[in-house]
Amino acid sequence: MKKTEMIDPAQALPGRPEKMAVPETHFVNGHSLSDPFPDGLEKAMFALGCFWGAERKFWQLEGVYSTAVGYAGGFTPNTTYQELCTGMTGHAEVVLVVFDPQLINYETLLKNFWESHNPTQGMQQGNDVGTQYRSAIYTYNDQQKEQALESLKLYQQNLTAAEKGLITTEVSSVPEFYYAEAEHQQYLAKNPAGYCGLGGCGVNFD
Repeated sequence: MKKTEMIDPAQALPGRPEKMAVPETHFVNGHSLSDPFPDGLEKAMFALGCFWGAERKFWQLEGVYSTAVGYAGGFTPNTTYQELCTGMTGHAEVVLVVFDPQLINYETLLKNFWESHNPTQGMQQGNDVGTQYRSAIYTYNDQQKEQALESLKLYQQNLTAAEKGLITTEVSSVPEFYYAEAEHQQYLAKNPAGYCGLGGCGVNFD
């Protein structure tokens, strides 16, 4: 089976019922990494390639309360990173973003998402090839879904004008989110010289 082909659910690794142990606080800002979050905050979820660099793109934004990396969109419950890399879980590497809508709106998060990666590459991002690196927006409500679909349409117009390719980003309701191992959380803050394979198209969202 090719790394760029989604597996059949029946082929997926079985996983486990035990949840991944999650650090209590965000390495960068000290905020909580998991529920319960303070009242008034909202969640967003994005997949845009290797989650190390993707997470940093969001924690740097003013108004983002917390971020965490994990796995979503596949079939294996509570997968490990090692299992993910076999291509037999169906999951994408995702970033959970917790934000204050009074300080930053969802459209700004979408702009950051589109400009931070190349959404035309299908099951890869740069030199990272495989279903885990696909582009996706997982929405928590109808309003987010409507905004995400509208943003896709607008960004496609910009890409077409710049003679770029067609967007392959999936937009769907948020699936179950499984936290990644502690060492992957805020990885590039802990390892400033660590790998980041993200690169945008050079096309603005505006």
